[in-house]
Amino acid sequence: MRYVTQKGDTVAKIANRFGTSVAGILSVNPSLGRKRYLVPGQVVIVPDTVSTYETQNGDTLYCITRLFGVSLQELRLANPWLGSIAQEEMLGPGTALMIPPTCLDGIVRTNEEYTPYDLARDTAALQESYPFLQMVTIGHSVAGKPLRAIRLGNGRKEVFYSGAWHANEWITASVLMKFVEDMARAYSEKEKLQGYDIEEIWDRFSIWIVPMVNPDGVELSVLGIDYAYPYYGEVLAINNGCDNFTGWTANIRGVDLNHQWPALWEEEARTSPQAPFPRHYGGPYPLSEPEARAVYEFTKGHDFLGVLAYHSQGQVIFWGFQHMEPAGSEEIVRRMQTLSTYTPVHTADSFAGYKDWFIQEHRRPGYTIEVGVGVNPVPIEQFDSIYHQNQGILLEAPLLFERYITV
Repeated sequence: MRYVTQKGDTVAKIANRFGTSVAGILSVNPSLGRKRYLVPGQVVIVPDTVSTYETQNGDTLYCITRLFGVSLQELRLANPWLGSIAQEEMLGPGTALMIPPTCLDGIVRTNEEYTPYDLARDTAALQESYPFLQMVTIGHSVAGKPLRAIRLGNGRKEVFYSGAWHANEWITASVLMKFVEDMARAYSEKEKLQGYDIEEIWDRFSIWIVPMVNPDGVELSVLGIDYAYPYYGEVLAINNGCDNFTGWTANIRGVDLNHQWPALWEEEARTSPQAPFPRHYGGPYPLSEPEARAVYEFTKGHDFLGVLAYHSQGQVIFWGFQHMEPAGSEEIVRRMQTLSTYTPVHTADSFAGYKDWFIQEHRRPGYTIEVGVGVNPVPIEQFDSIYHQNQGILLEAPLLFERYITV
C-alpha cells in the first residue's frame, strides 16, 4: 500500500497506525533509513499487512467504527482525507478505507514520538471524552502555537506540573498527558488509581499541568523543518548548517527556556553561550521568550503549594536552591525517592531554572525531575518504566505539599 505522509508523521507513527513495525516499513523503504525526517507529501510504502474495507450503501464513519471496533480518531488518522467528513455522513459505496489495528489503549499514544500535533489531537479527544476537564491557553510560542494548561480537580489548593521544557525531552509531555488521561478516567468511573482515592484528591486539590512548554522546539527536534518554515534560515544558522535537530533543546529562537529565569541568571549567563545556540543559551535577558513569560504569568496568577518540572534524563530529583527551600522539602523528596527510586540531589550545577526561581520567589518546594537514562531523546521504549516510576509522585505530590508546607 502507498501512503502519502501528512504533517506530523514519523515512521513510528505510520507503523503504529497501520499495525506494522518500523523495521517492516524500513525494509520496503530503504531510503528512509538514511533520512532523519519525513516530508509532507512523501510517498511511503506500507507492507501488505493493512486491513482494507470497501464501503457499502448506507455506511457512515460511525457505523464503520462500530463494525471494526476502532475509534473515530484512529480511523481518521489512517485515512487523513476523512478529516472533513462528519461521523454520521453517508460515504457512498465503493470507497476503499484502511482499517487500523484495534490495539489503541485509551487516547494518548505512548509508543511513539510526542509532538504538538499529538498534543492538540489528544487534548481535543480528552475534552470530548471527559467534558469536566478544564483547559485554558496561557500564552503562545514564538511561532504562535498555543501553550495549553489542563486542570485536574476542583479543590482550592493548587499545584503545578510542567514538561517538555527542552525540545528533545518530548517524552515528558507524553508522561504528563497519560497521567491526565488516567486521572480523568479514574474520576469519571469513580475508581481508585494505584490505591489513591481520586475523588478525594479531585475535591481537595487543583492539579494544573502544562505538558509542553516548548512546542516549537519539540516540533523541530522530532519533525525537522523545510525551507518554507518561517525560521528556516535562522534555525539552520544556529545549528551550524546541520539539518539534524535531535540534539536541539532550545526554543525556535535558540534560547533555553530553563535558563531564562531571574534566579542567578547573570551568574549562569557568564558560562553559557553568548548568542542563540541549540543548547544552554539563556537569552539576552531573563524572561525574554514568550513561552517563559507565559509560565511566569501563569505561576504569578496562582497560589501553588509546590511545583514539579519534568526533564530528561538521569533518574534524579533536584530539590534545593541556595538553601532557600522551605523546611519539609527534604522530607518530600525522600518520599519521592521511595516512590520512584530516583536519587535526590540538593543542588544542580546550574542556575536560572524555573524550579530555582519558584523556590526563590515563593519559598515553597520546587522539584526538577529527570526521567529516563541514556541520551536524549530518551528512547520511547523506556516509557512504561518511566511512567511506572513517576505515577506515584504525580498522584501523591499534592498530599505531600499539603502535609509538609505551612501556607
